[in-house]
Amino acid sequence: MAVPNGILATVLAVAALVAPALHAAERVPLLMEGKKTLYQRVLTRPGAQIFPSPGKSDGKQQPAFTRYYVYGRSQVGGQPWLEVGVSAKGRVDGWLPASDTVPWKQQLALAFTNPAGRDRALMFAERKDLMSILEADNPGAAVAPLRKAVSSGGKDPRVVSVEPDTYVDIAKKFYLLPILEAAEVMSGTGYYVRTLEIASVSAQDPAAKGGGPATRTPDQDRRRSLLKDFRAAVVFVIDTTISMGPYIERTRDVVRRVYSEVKAAELDDRVRFGLVAFRSSIQATPGLEYVSRVYADPVEVRDGDAFMKLVAGARPAAVSSARFSEDAFAGVMTALTETDWTQFGGRYVVLVTDAGALAGADALSGTGLDAEQVRLEAQHRGVAIYSLHLKTPSGKDNHAQAEAQYKALSSHPLVAAPLYYPVEAGSVERFGQMVDTLSKAIVEQVNGAYRGEAVAGSARSADDSYTPATPRDDADRLRTDAAMLGHAMVLQYLGSAEGTAAPPLFKAWICDRDLVKPEMATTEVRVLLTKNHLSDMQQVLRSILKAAQAAQLSPDDFFNQMRSAAVVMGRDPTGINSPNATRLADLGLMGEYLDGLPYRSKILSVDQDLWSSWSIGQQQQFIDEIERKLRLYQIYHDDVDRWVALDGGGDAGEAVYPVVLEALP
Repeated sequence: MAVPNGILATVLAVAALVAPALHAAERVPLLMEGKKTLYQRVLTRPGAQIFPSPGKSDGKQQPAFTRYYVYGRSQVGGQPWLEVGVSAKGRVDGWLPASDTVPWKQQLALAFTNPAGRDRALMFAERKDLMSILEADNPGAAVAPLRKAVSSGGKDPRVVSVEPDTYVDIAKKFYLLPILEAAEVMSGTGYYVRTLEIASVSAQDPAAKGGGPATRTPDQDRRRSLLKDFRAAVVFVIDTTISMGPYIERTRDVVRRVYSEVKAAELDDRVRFGLVAFRSSIQATPGLEYVSRVYADPVEVRDGDAFMKLVAGARPAAVSSARFSEDAFAGVMTALTETDWTQFGGRYVVLVTDAGALAGADALSGTGLDAEQVRLEAQHRGVAIYSLHLKTPSGKDNHAQAEAQYKALSSHPLVAAPLYYPVEAGSVERFGQMVDTLSKAIVEQVNGAYRGEAVAGSARSADDSYTPATPRDDADRLRTDAAMLGHAMVLQYLGSAEGTAAPPLFKAWICDRDLVKPEMATTEVRVLLTKNHLSDMQQVLRSILKAAQAAQLSPDDFFNQMRSAAVVMGRDPTGINSPNATRLADLGLMGEYLDGLPYRSKILSVDQDLWSSWSIGQQQQFIDEIERKLRLYQIYHDDVDRWVALDGGGDAGEAVYPVVLEALP
């Protein structure tokens, strides 16, 4: 059939217009060297401008640390340029001078730990300068001249920048410390540490260039003024099952007395108490009335009288639970999620129970989480969890299990031992003393901050190297830990109130451990997972879970089940069918976004021989761990405040969340 010339010309004209658009839509970013699925990405430096074509002068300034995908490269006048787009979906936004970007070669970011109890991290221009201190027999003496120069406002050519002296919370002020190179070395004092070459891109005004905030002299008067608004909240999470009557009453007595002291010190609005009660499954035992219940919200409780009225109804249950262990994790999660912690600088949860906690795998668990996942949620919110474990005679068979759970729950990066305090024989008197000690220590901390005074044991000494005294007993350890944590929370509060930022743009070498006290970490490694990566990880874990459940009936078929799952998920058939693929990691299940991370995956290291050697109980533990990870990832997914849009929000799937390494599979 012949086509009229006029129609043919129109069709050809339309095709000529559509073809470039189709071609543009089909573009994909350049791949990273040696990768099959990961694209090249860069982060903009402060002051970077994007141009319609290379070498032009009509650029548009971009926010610092905007993430771009690289679609092309060009040379103009000897200067390299990058063709970039904010998404990986084929849209190109313009050109950036390569010198205005930092390559994002890894999905790792370092976050500073809270500097309480340690020296601020120094960042060196050259690795050899860092190594000269690490290899010294006396690193303290070697680094002292550098610290003296920096603390006095001077400079040393070896030091590029210094960690801010107040805490930068990455969950509140996101910043990137991409790792460019890493190596593990043995220090002169016999510790294994990592030396890291990093680049920092922080959200600062483009004009703010130079040595960074850490080199300034702190304005003590201004800080005293800021601390007048420092407040603390203590939320008691109390087991209200049938055996807990005396402890509930004693807690009320302590809080009543502490509120009187708070009022006398004119701190009524600066220290608040709350109370959450927990029991166990009401499906198993309807007479328990609730799994967890908020009796007093510290945001709403204005004084002691209000607190006492609200908690008057907290009474022990009239019936026994189905298990000896109760749903303590449900109580803690209620305190974490239903308290507006952002209104407080000091954030404390005090768990009080005479029983263990229902494990996440228990059918009666209200959360499906174990201690490790609950602790990570507390860490995300900046909350310290104290566990007061009442070791009553009736629970002796449960004591060891409960102790292990609560030590894991109450571990904190700033103290050497978990914030776990046993009350032997369940002594009501001893319990009251410990609650009183803790409450008074927190009130003293707030009082000192309010008055601008250095509370004994709460602040580092003038040389910035505070070390608490060695505690003599649990009560003394409780006071010491409270002082250390209180100081850390003050630093975090000051960092937020002052708008402290990470150091500005630089490249430098840093040690992941304190140079003098290498047992203390200066940084935490975070993985910047996108929502797409998190969804993929969830899908993979569900497939592993399904294969593991099926393989319990046929243990020798576990790895074949996983090969089939990898095929269904579209993984590289070359890797799946390779005779060298013996572990789950070899099947490429997690994709390249987790390749090369400095951690060892317990789940992906499993092979057929290990699975077959496990007992049914060990296999079930493996399955339970996967289920807990999946519940944690769902929390991450659903919490919109966690996600950071490095592309300005152009692609929701490309938003990232800095996940701690220990939360990975």
